Amino acid sequence: MTPSPQGRRAVVIEDHDDIRSLLARTIGMRGFTVTTASTGLEGIEAVRRDGADLITLDLSLPDLDGLEVCRRVREFSDAYLLMVTARPGEIDRLEGLELGADDYISKPFSPRELQARIEAMFRRPRARAEQADAEELRRAAEVQRSLLPAAAPSVPGYDVAGACRPSRSVGGDFFDWYTAGGGLQVSLADAMGKGMGAALIAATVRAVLRSAAGQPDMARAFHDTCRHLENDLAHSDSFVTLFHARLDTAQGVVEYVDAGHGLGLHVRPDGIDRLRPGGPPVGAVPGTEWVPGRIVLAPGDALVVVSDGLLDAYEDIDDAVRAVADAVSRHEDAGSVCTAVLDLAGGEARTDDVTAVVVRRAAP
Repeated sequence: MTPSPQGRRAVVIEDHDDIRSLLARTIGMRGFTVTTASTGLEGIEAVRRDGADLITLDLSLPDLDGLEVCRRVREFSDAYLLMVTARPGEIDRLEGLELGADDYISKPFSPRELQARIEAMFRRPRARAEQADAEELRRAAEVQRSLLPAAAPSVPGYDVAGACRPSRSVGGDFFDWYTAGGGLQVSLADAMGKGMGAALIAATVRAVLRSAAGQPDMARAFHDTCRHLENDLAHSDSFVTLFHARLDTAQGVVEYVDAGHGLGLHVRPDGIDRLRPGGPPVGAVPGTEWVPGRIVLAPGDALVVVSDGLLDAYEDIDDAVRAVADAVSRHEDAGSVCTAVLDLAGGEARTDDVTAVVVRRAAP
């Protein structure tokens, strides 16, 4: 037989001491790290605590019926599950398979038969399905990256940069920018949640925002955009924090709306201000009227917008804001500032996406 991959975990749930020992020893010979349990509740806890690639389950346990254990385990684990039964009836085996068991073996059994059944389970299409899921996720990550701006726009008198680091292959953060009407429009959003669902919502928000790019009144465009989004967000039981701004490049005037985002920052050589929110996240309170804000970027000033993934690295928001101001003061170009701000959020241990956009007006 082909050796099982090393590093896999198995949980043996069996109340008979000798059979439990035989199962553990035989499975261990196939390269599994084995945890044993003599009751159903102990077995459920072992799978929940340690994880499992394989579970063997006695159907006759002293506390819970094995079929009930199978049902509970399937609520949180997709491990291969092999029923081990001395029950003569077909009904229990059929019910176990319907509840999510992958196969069964009858007592008494030989170690060779047990190993053969385990090998057969691990050759089934589940591995191919997992590979397909991984490929689909990889493709989704590529698509999401392709929706982010490929390069910063050329805006005379300004230095612009942005970057996004999802905590998973795909995430709910996005940023966008485009020139329109003699100015620059910038957006940064964070869809509630993580992974594929949040990424789909983020893509929808980006598309709807872009559809309103030509409207001359920024606040009205934002209002109309959010009305379109509210219905979709209600159906998905979600919401989005969103910062959207338009920069008049000639005057340095930034008109913006902050919908529950709270991390838009006006960084000056002599200090830093958090831009005031204009209302709750989009989709959180249907019918909201958001209040726009306005700042002026003087030469040397920067607009920095960061997602809340940064906050996980700090005790409070004031510490995070000061760290961003320090990053702006230490780096001259917007790209370096953006990278430094994202680095503040930490490395691979991050549990949330982190995104930053920097628009810096050139000093005289």
